Amino acid sequence: MKVSEVMTRDVCLIRGDQPIREAAQMMSEFDVGALPVFEGDRLIGMITDRDITIRGVAEGVGPDAKVRELMSEQVKYCFEDDNLDQVCENMSDIQMRRLPVMNREKRLVGIVALGDLAAKHAVNEASRALEGISQPGR
Repeated sequence: MKVSEVMTRDVCLIRGDQPIREAAQMMSEFDVGALPVFEGDRLIGMITDRDITIRGVAEGVGPDAKVRELMSEQVKYCFEDDNLDQVCENMSDIQMRRLPVMNREKRLVGIVALGDLAAKHAVNEASRALEGISQPGR
């Protein structure tokens, strides 16, 4: 099975110069835990609800701070034609619950998350990925 068969294609995006308040509002509105961060047509990072909580609120960063101040710049991703078993193993190894999905021209085409795996009947893959992700930090 390929990643393209289970990924979510309709992805909410945010710019690095937008305030984290807007990122949190988008996450709430669309019921997502992460947003790809774009500048022009390039993926420059990811911001998660955890980034906002741990790097933001816990450190006293206000809601008008820019997304780029809290986002993770080191973005791990996979390709839409990657084998799902390999991607799940990779998600487990790097302890990531979701990965941006790129085409071979390195343009964002979706996101694959544990929920996508479970919802699309890739339960064994989701279970294996969750087992590794749930291990204490390495």
